[in-house]
Amino acid sequence: MKFNLTPFILGLITLFSFSCSSDDSSNDPSDPPTEIQRFIESITVVSAQDPAENTTINVTYDTDGKVTSVTDGVDTNLFIYDNGALSNITGGGDNLNVLELYDTPQDAFEFGEVTQYDNNGNPVQLTLLDEEYDWNTNSYTTVVYTAEISYDNKPNPYFYTLDAAGIIDALDNIELNFSSDVQNPQLVQARMLLPANNPSMITIKDADNVTTHTVNFDYVYNADDYPTSASVTATDVMDNSTSIYTATYTYRQ
Repeated sequence: MKFNLTPFILGLITLFSFSCSSDDSSNDPSDPPTEIQRFIESITVVSAQDPAENTTINVTYDTDGKVTSVTDGVDTNLFIYDNGALSNITGGGDNLNVLELYDTPQDAFEFGEVTQYDNNGNPVQLTLLDEEYDWNTNSYTTVVYTAEISYDNKPNPYFYTLDAAGIIDALDNIELNFSSDVQNPQLVQARMLLPANNPSMITIKDADNVTTHTVNFDYVYNADDYPTSASVTATDVMDNSTSIYTATYTYRQ
């Protein structure tokens, strides 16, 4: 059994977010990470080991600066607004009614939780739950991993793009439940999960506290402290293998 690192890494490159919770945070979720507003137009991810993993995410905007669509060339998501507020995200066979998410807390306890935040509100220690097949029992079992994350001092480059898509306002109104006990729900505002900075290193350990994977991020920033490119080196310690990804960012002029 092993933790599947590839989708985890690609998810971090394209949009760094976790399904997790917190017992403490010193950041104010109403504060943007920087006053300089830049809006992502595209992210191109290139895999050094498998061209099938290459992808380009393109973001389009209307004349008012709102995100209208996001596409990877295969699937396209359309953003629908009602009186200026995000109401639906459609495409790729899915239809997400954002307003329905406001009605009741959304269960998230099956993904894991954040156990510690730093002073900037970044998750620095997480518990990750991964469903893996156990060949000894011929059944799936939930395996617990921990992740330790460090960050650089640059702002989260996705914030204002998410804001232009209405997602920041939506996160302010969505509660996540991180308790499987229906009598004692653990509710967290979804906005609290958004990190303020970019990750610089991730160390993943198994239940025996043995390091199984490491991920190193190296960014090139422009004068506004937004990344123009990133190099990600992921090492599977157990297999003694390394995967390398590069990402190139462009911003709306």
